[in-house]
Amino acid sequence: MAEVGKGVNAGKLASNVQKRLTRAQEKVMQKFGKVDETKDTAFEEGVVNFNKQLVDGTKLQKDLKAYLVAVKTMHECSKRLHDCLAEMYDPEWFGKEEVDSIAEDTDLLWQDFHQNLTDNALISMDAYLAQFPDIKARIAKRDRKLVDFDSARHHFASIQKGKKKDEAKIAKPLTLVEKAAPGWAQGIITAHQFAQTNLSRNQAEEELGRAQKVFEEINYDLQEELPTLWNSRVGVYVNTYQSVAGLEEKFHREMGKLNQNLSDVMTKLDEQRLAKKGVKTASIGKSSDEAANHSPSDSGSDAPKSPQKSREGPPVSRPPRPASPQEVKEDNIINLFEDAVVPDINISTQPQNETPTVRNGSSDAELPPSVLYKVKAVHDYGATDSDELDLKAGDIVLVLPFANPDEQDDGWLVGVKESHWIENKNLLVKGVFPENFTQKL
Repeated sequence: MAEVGKGVNAGKLASNVQKRLTRAQEKVMQKFGKVDETKDTAFEEGVVNFNKQLVDGTKLQKDLKAYLVAVKTMHECSKRLHDCLAEMYDPEWFGKEEVDSIAEDTDLLWQDFHQNLTDNALISMDAYLAQFPDIKARIAKRDRKLVDFDSARHHFASIQKGKKKDEAKIAKPLTLVEKAAPGWAQGIITAHQFAQTNLSRNQAEEELGRAQKVFEEINYDLQEELPTLWNSRVGVYVNTYQSVAGLEEKFHREMGKLNQNLSDVMTKLDEQRLAKKGVKTASIGKSSDEAANHSPSDSGSDAPKSPQKSREGPPVSRPPRPASPQEVKEDNIINLFEDAVVPDINISTQPQNETPTVRNGSSDAELPPSVLYKVKAVHDYGATDSDELDLKAGDIVLVLPFANPDEQDDGWLVGVKESHWIENKNLLVKGVFPENFTQKL
């Protein structure tokens, strides 16, 4: 059995070698125009489209894999970034548990995004390209079978041509040797010549029929499949990019929510930091105020002391100014005529319907709606902290509400100098000041 197997393999190998030689000879003959070549323009165009489709699909698959690698890298970088935040975030800070939860949800969102891209885009792209190697091999086989068919066709044509020559040769007069042979021998020779010619012709015809059948079967299938494959690329591209776009849109929407939550936690943490800083600053300002108010040089001054910011009592009111001798004299004159009838005369020089102006020519109609009222500084006040206003007697201040009413200390107001408002039209440079250093307008 082993010897039979070796013989079969050797015979098959010899047959394959002979086929290659025959095909190579046929291609050379076709190249130099010695024999004609079967052409199919429609099929050749289909092969050109097939090769272009394979190149485009391979490039898309490659770029899609690169995109997935980038997503994986971004996932890893995002995870390290959130791990770093978790390590630095003190347990007693606001939102510690929420920060850890956001980090976990972010990691899961990246994982789902990568997995969905693999399942819905990359795997379908791999399945699309998996059919190309088989079709490419069949196209190459079809080309080989076409060469075999052309070779068999040319061989049969040459046999046909040789048969005509042999028939013409047999019809010629007999040679001297043939004439010398007996009559019965001359018939045998002629019959042998006809048999040899017919055998070669029949073999060539059978070989041509087999080659043509094999070629036409594979050619017919490819003629049906190549146009269908070419048209399928549109649906593949649509599904791929729709999947990527839809998954990206969903991913960024969910990631945006997590990022907003993290931003809110950071904002609240910063607000707590600023609130603690404000308490500390107020405590330092209180100590400075106490030191300034206990200065011996101010014992004989009539300027009021600034109230404490810790709500220790109501602000100190300024004592009323004593009346001048001129005012006393006028009062005495009026008393002499207190029983007389005096007509009601309006001695004001300002028109009744005119809006009273204040300092620097501004009016109440020009003020922003957040202003509660105005006050006028009746004493100089030197600011002792960064959040206080420095006042000079005569300054007009626009009083504003406290952003957080709990932060307001008794006897203190917050506002913006009117001069700043007139010049800049904004309420950014505001500060607190003692109420008893001012007079409400």
